[in-house]
Amino acid sequence: MPAYLTIARDVAATMLPVAAVFVLVALATKRGEAMAAALRCRREAATNLGLLIVNYILFAPLMLMPVLAVRAALPVSPGLAELWSALPDLLLLVLAILLIELAAYWRHRIEHRPGLWRFHATHHADEELHWLSVLRKHPVSKFLELLIDSLPVLLLGFPAWSIVAAQLLRSWWGYFIHSDVPWTLGPLGEILVSPAAHRLHHIRDETLMGSNYGNMLTLWDRLFGTWLDPAPHLGCATGIAEGTRGVWGELARPWEARYRRTPAPEALEGAL
Repeated sequence: MPAYLTIARDVAATMLPVAAVFVLVALATKRGEAMAAALRCRREAATNLGLLIVNYILFAPLMLMPVLAVRAALPVSPGLAELWSALPDLLLLVLAILLIELAAYWRHRIEHRPGLWRFHATHHADEELHWLSVLRKHPVSKFLELLIDSLPVLLLGFPAWSIVAAQLLRSWWGYFIHSDVPWTLGPLGEILVSPAAHRLHHIRDETLMGSNYGNMLTLWDRLFGTWLDPAPHLGCATGIAEGTRGVWGELARPWEARYRRTPAPEALEGAL
C-alpha cells in the first residue's frame, strides 16, 4: 500500500473514535439544538478537515523527518536512562506531560508575537468554536508544534512510550477543550484547562486572547502570569478581525500584506 494511503488509513482510524465521542457529547449537551449547531459550524469544520488532510497526510512525512532526525542525533545518557527506568510509570508519565506542556506553553505564547502570529492566526479564525477547531493549524504552526513540544523530553531521553502516551492524552484533551460546551470543570478547572478557559483564549477580544496558553494544565499559565478566570466570559464570541477562510485562504493567509504591518495580540504582561 502506498505510504500516503497508509497514513490516510491510520488518520481515519484515529479520528473515528474521537468523532464518535464528541458527537455523543454534542447530542447529550445540545439535544434538540445539536443539528443547528452542526450546521452553523459546517463550513469551518470542512476547512478544519481540509487542513487535517494537508498537515497529517500530505505534509506529515516532510514534517516528521527533521523531528526524527533530532531524536536520532541525541545521545541518551546511561544515567538518565537508568533514572527513568527506576521511576514508577505513572510518575514518569506525569513528568513527561509537565515538560511537554512547558515547551508547548512557550511555543504557543511566542506564536502570539509578531512574526509567528501570521501563521497562528489560522488557529484562531473559527467563529463557531467546536472540537474540530483543534485541527485548524497552518502547516508552519503544525511543524513548530511537532518540533518544539517534545524537545525537552527528547533531550532528557524519556522512554518513547511515555512521550507517546503523554501526547495521546494531550491530543484527546485538545479536542475536549475546543468543544462547544461552557464547562469550567469546577475545582478541577484550577489544575486542568477547561473548555471555558480555552474558549477565553479564542475570544474575539485580542487583549484577552493573550491568556490561558496551556493545553492540558493551568500550571504554567499561573506561574508565568497569563492565567485568566473564564467564569466572567462564558460563551464569549470567538474569531479574529480578518475573519474565517477556506483551506486555500488559510494556507495563503500568512503572506498577506496586513501581517507585515499589523502587530500580533500581545500577552497580558503583568496585567493578570
